[in-house]
Order: sequence, then structure tokens, then C-alpha cells
Amino acid sequence: MINIRSYQSSDLEFITELMTDLGYPSSIQAMETRMRSIELNPDYYTFVAIVDGFIVGMIGIRELLNYEISAHVTQISLMVIKKDYQKRGIGTALLLFIEDWARQKGSNILYLTSGIKEDRVNAHKFYKKLGFEITGYRFTKDIVLQQ
Repeated sequence: MINIRSYQSSDLEFITELMTDLGYPSSIQAMETRMRSIELNPDYYTFVAIVDGFIVGMIGIRELLNYEISAHVTQISLMVIKKDYQKRGIGTALLLFIEDWARQKGSNILYLTSGIKEDRVNAHKFYKKLGFEITGYRFTKDIVLQQ
């Protein structure tokens, strides 16, 4: 059985491991700093998926307003399932949980972004299977901070 609950600070070690599975290795200290900042922002929410007492997945979301449309939007900022637990319904459970959560909050759009890396092809198929559509591109640019 899959249980989903809000992130707790005692989950830090487990979600740090999940970030490595997603391809973003991090130290516990760096992740703790990030999570502290995220927890202070009232528009951000983090949930974990638990199977047999172990955290095996997480999803991070944020509520957004838009300039271009009058809609309440929930963005999935991050979703990761522990590699050994993929293809067991955990990702589906997390996305359906968030869809219901967003609906209860009054969101009428749910969206996510995903990289175009080769290892994300299966994830893209999964999102399409759950009704997500490709609607655009994401452009990024690293900027150098002046010291």
C-alpha cells in the first residue's frame, strides 16, 4: 500500500538520496538549506510516498498566478521515485494525489516541466499517459553573479 503525506524534516536523509536517483546528487547540508527555504514559502508544498515504512518517492509543487490567463495553476516542480520502486504505481499515486489536492485548492491547471535528457523519455511517456500534453518549450540561461 502507498501512503502519501507531507514532508517532515526527519525525511531529509531519504529525500537527499532521492535527489541522487533523479540525477542531482546533493549533500544533506545543501538539501537541508534548500528545504528550509522551500518550507518558508507558503506557495510551496512537498509530499512523500511511503511503502512498507520507507520513503520511496517525493513530489514538490507550488501554486502560481499567471499574467497571461486568469487561472489558478499548480506546478509540479519535482517528482522522483526511488529506482527500485519505479513502475509500481507510485508515480501514478503521487500525480493523482496532487491532481486531487490541486482541485480542492481551486487550481484549474496542473503543469510540469521535464528535461529533454535521454533518461527522461519514459517519464515523458508516463506523463502523456496520465493526460499531460506538451504545450511549449522551456529556455534557461545561466547568469554569472558579480562578486
